[in-house]
Amino acid sequence: MSRTRVRRRRAILAASAIAVVGVVVLGGPLTDASGRPSTEPARRTRYVVASGDTIWSIARRAAAGTDPRPLVEAIEQVNHVQPGELVPGRTLEIPRALAPG
Repeated sequence: MSRTRVRRRRAILAASAIAVVGVVVLGGPLTDASGRPSTEPARRTRYVVASGDTIWSIARRAAAGTDPRPLVEAIEQVNHVQPGELVPGRTLEIPRALAPG
């Protein structure tokens, strides 16, 4: 495979990953088990870990303007994950009760 094709493939994969993360973080319409829109607010938000992310950086973004420490602890507990165990592509549940907005 030529270098140009490899670079193009990487660029496409990166753009796709960013789009997926955006959809997961910003969320689409919530649905219940039947596929109909849900009227209940979600208790948790999903976030797909990107390369270079840490639990602290994720919590800082989710709890912008507030102390991220309670959210860091909640993310660790809900997902059964420790700070050094994050891998790109893993989906984390972010508790909304602690995340403003």
